[in-house]
Order: sequence, then C-alpha cells, then structure tokens
Amino acid sequence: MKNDNEKKPEAEKIKSFRELKIWKVAMKLVKKIYQATKTFPKEELYGLSSQMRRAAVSIPSNVAEGFRRQHNNEFKQFLFITLGSCAELETQSSIAKELNYINESQESDFLEDLDHICRMTANLVKKL
Repeated sequence: MKNDNEKKPEAEKIKSFRELKIWKVAMKLVKKIYQATKTFPKEELYGLSSQMRRAAVSIPSNVAEGFRRQHNNEFKQFLFITLGSCAELETQSSIAKELNYINESQESDFLEDLDHICRMTANLVKKL
C-alpha cells in the first residue's frame, strides 16, 4: 500500500503533436475556414480564399513541425510562426467580413478560436 507522503509518478510525457490541445483546436479551425471559403466568389479562388486556407493550415502544421524538432528553442520558433499565422488569419477574416464573404457570426467564431489558439500558444512558449 502506498504511503500518502510518496510522490506520484510524473504525468506521462506527450509523445505526439496529435495529443496537444492546441493542435486539435487548430485542426477544427482549419475545417471551419475551408467550409467558409467554399462559398467565396470564384475570383477569390487564388486570392483571399487561398490565403485564408494557407494561413489556417499553417497553424497546426507549425505546431506539429516544431514539436518534432530536437530542441525547445526550435519548437518556440515554430510557435512564434504559429502566432504570426494567427494574426494573418485574423486580418484576413476581417477582410472577408468587410467584403461580405462571411457574416459577423462567422468572423466572431473565427476570432474566438484564434484568440484561444494564441493564448494556448503563448502559454506553451512560457513553459518551454
């Protein structure tokens, strides 16, 4: 029987980026962005639609790539790139709203997700 004074074993270390909550939230956002941009005008296919998709995909991609790096400093660098992609997507979402490609509710939903991802990213950077 264990003594109450004994230390509990350390939590298992995360073995895959797929276990990171930030990656999971970012993947959900990618799906939302792809769904929303399907309705954009054809002339935006290689414009705003493409840029929003690339920025959205960049978020979980950089989390994954940074996680696989050998050093925390490298992981941090990829997390800073993630923050940059979040800022890009935030700006692009506002542009899409201004052009009436998305409605206020969609923009709000995207911005809420982006804020959550940014906060999680900043906290992860601090822990590294």
